[in-house]
Amino acid sequence: MTDSIFSFGTLQLPDVQTALFGRSVPTTPDSLVGWTVGAVQIRDPEVIELSGTNIHPALIQGRDSDVVPGAVLAVTPEELAAADHYERVSYRRIEVVLVSGNPAWVYVPREQESA
Repeated sequence: MTDSIFSFGTLQLPDVQTALFGRSVPTTPDSLVGWTVGAVQIRDPEVIELSGTNIHPALIQGRDSDVVPGAVLAVTPEELAAADHYERVSYRRIEVVLVSGNPAWVYVPREQESA
């Protein structure tokens, strides 16, 4: 069984995938309508070390005309748990429907962490 994560940021980076999942993850291009990309300041030293930066992209609810391009990562339940751990401090996971019509998990900023 696999889960789908829509990534528009650091989860697409090969080094981050290898560190979290032990492999490069199969991806498929897709997009998310009604959202835009902002930024969130990361305070978790482990995440900063892994990604190489303390500023990460963040989905922000936008207008119906807004579209965020990205990729769908096909992950196992264990890999989804690893992604949850990586995103734990600054983001929360919600389910969305992508342009393809497929559902996916996506990480959005926790309100107190938005930049």
